[in-house]
Amino acid sequence: MTNGLDADDDYSSSGDPEERAISPAVFDDTVDVLTPASPICLRASAAVSDAALRMLHARQAAVLVVDAAGRLEGIFTERDLLTRVVGRGLDPKSTALSAVMTPNPEVLSVTDRVAYAVHCMSVAGYRTVPLVDGERKPVGVVTVSDVIRWLAGLFPEAVLNLPPSDALKQPHRMDSG
Repeated sequence: MTNGLDADDDYSSSGDPEERAISPAVFDDTVDVLTPASPICLRASAAVSDAALRMLHARQAAVLVVDAAGRLEGIFTERDLLTRVVGRGLDPKSTALSAVMTPNPEVLSVTDRVAYAVHCMSVAGYRTVPLVDGERKPVGVVTVSDVIRWLAGLFPEAVLNLPPSDALKQPHRMDSG
């Protein structure tokens, strides 16, 4: 018993049979079901402007910074662009990724469980996590959006058929009684 759960355990907190059907996938599916994007990889000496353009063209939120052997050294995200470059008034054309990247980022592998990925993202506040192989070479990038798409795919009818919130239909009215 490695995780304290038996295969027949009810993972859900409610009696809803739809929740029970969904829950095993959360514990059993691995990160590879999230269809992670291919990583954009650049060297630490690359300019921030080059990284930003590549992120824009690929519609990705991060660039993975690799060494000469292709091993992950760091990550540079759109959040880094805003806080570490624009927020400090740095010139993106003359600033190297090495000056503004997050070194030695947390990583996952495609064989890690989705539940573990969600836990890592939630606890640390990451929106983008690199996926690496056994040699720490990037093989993909997983994002919070990937997790949301996967969750919506587990119960598409429930998500697609949600009625609009009453709060969105009518502005809040104060009762004067």
